[in-house]
Amino acid sequence: MSDTTDLFLITGATGKTGVPTVELLRQGGFRVRALVHTLDDRATQLHELGAEVVQGDLLDFDAVSSAMMGVTAAYFCYPIDPPRLLEATAIFAQAATEAGVGAVVNMSQSPARREAQYYGPREHWIAERLLDRTPMMTTHLRPTLFADWLSWQWVRHENQGVLRLPFGSARHAPIASADQAKVIAAILANPAPHDRQVYPLYGPEELDHHEIAQKISKTLGIPVRYEPVDTESFAAALRAQGGSPFLAQYLSNVARDYQTSDAFAGTNNLVETIGGTPPMTVEQYTTASRTSFESQGQYAAWASVA
Repeated sequence: MSDTTDLFLITGATGKTGVPTVELLRQGGFRVRALVHTLDDRATQLHELGAEVVQGDLLDFDAVSSAMMGVTAAYFCYPIDPPRLLEATAIFAQAATEAGVGAVVNMSQSPARREAQYYGPREHWIAERLLDRTPMMTTHLRPTLFADWLSWQWVRHENQGVLRLPFGSARHAPIASADQAKVIAAILANPAPHDRQVYPLYGPEELDHHEIAQKISKTLGIPVRYEPVDTESFAAALRAQGGSPFLAQYLSNVARDYQTSDAFAGTNNLVETIGGTPPMTVEQYTTASRTSFESQGQYAAWASVA
């Protein structure tokens, strides 16, 4: 595999969308610089893929400026917690502009909008507008809730599973992070047709969580059910399992927005049109991530199945 002259910077490179984006770009023969927060085993794996691994914090202007040197296009992905998205976006935008970076793919979120009343959506909307004011070609991705969250927030006990989540009976089309990576990699490789575009991204089928549980159950071959809970109980359980107070509050607000607006709803063909393959169904995601469903989720809100 021979590398092209292009160099792509991937921030959040050890994350759910970062890792598969690095993999896809390396498979395409592109040079990749992976910006990581910590030099751990995940960073080593990126190095083994052939990426240049650099350590830094997106809130450190000098580190970000150094990472931008020689970069053709970049993927910007800032974590939910800590809540300093706008500061990180300003640092990224200035550093990229000074370095002459040609394009950015920005990970936003589906409820991003000016009128949002809780942290996250409004900040992402402002971050999009900030990046649009730079000389770079910009593309903003607004995915709905990740399919990956299903395996983080579920409980398995003996031979059954349960999803206890504060999402009521509202619907969305879960999208796998690996499918988003296909879109990210494709746009980085050819950004011009996507300049100043905002792309909502979805999985293939809108479902409520009862239907999602049924599909997980059929795939795993065990009983799985969805039990709606109130946001206050969910937040308390999340904190008890090690989630930060901010994360608990943020996800509670997301849950309320999910139930009271259509910000997370919808389907389209953008993953296939841009990324080249149809997005994974819940069944396909569950099969591909079966090991994740064989233990408690990262933020399993209850310790056992009643």
